[in-house]
Amino acid sequence: MLIIGIAGGSGSGKTTVVKAITEQLKENVVVIPQDSYYKDLSHFTEEQKRVHNFDHPDSIDFDLLREQLQELKEGKVVEQPVYSYITCGRSKDETVTVTPADVIIVEGILIFTDPKLRNLMDIKIFVDADDDDRLMRVMARDIVERGKTVEWVIERYSNTVKPMYLQFIEPSKRYADLIIPQGGHNKVAIDIISATIQKHLE
Repeated sequence: MLIIGIAGGSGSGKTTVVKAITEQLKENVVVIPQDSYYKDLSHFTEEQKRVHNFDHPDSIDFDLLREQLQELKEGKVVEQPVYSYITCGRSKDETVTVTPADVIIVEGILIFTDPKLRNLMDIKIFVDADDDDRLMRVMARDIVERGKTVEWVIERYSNTVKPMYLQFIEPSKRYADLIIPQGGHNKVAIDIISATIQKHLE
């Protein structure tokens, strides 16, 4: 089993990289999104949810993420939480059953900020992208997929996304074994990484 961490700022192209690597690998691959492990805020008021900092490491239930990743490493099946961006809470009656695989990819903006989680990873990859490109992708995603307003996205980007990127995410790049510039459009880097992963599995 190979555990790969793929980090980078919001809108950097992490999901695109994960998809490209997954498509190239012939092995059985499972993706563990950090976003599934956001702490449950369903008991918060709408105003508390609006001002909550989702880009701070404290917003992630790293204990559960590490526990489930360790269990997968041990060959156990886990029940992954289902998180809703609309309610900012976990589903009470739904989970995702995740079974062990040859390759496990952990993907998220903050996954390199937790030392114990990093220690579970065999390969750490950071997806880098231009700030303006990331902002445009974040706006498109949050407005179309998550039902947010333009004003909400710009306020959140200015107040939390950019400051937290500079404070936590960008510095975590130093823990990466490989850095992919130009986000998810760097086909050469993705091809090299896929070949490297394949070699590790042989």
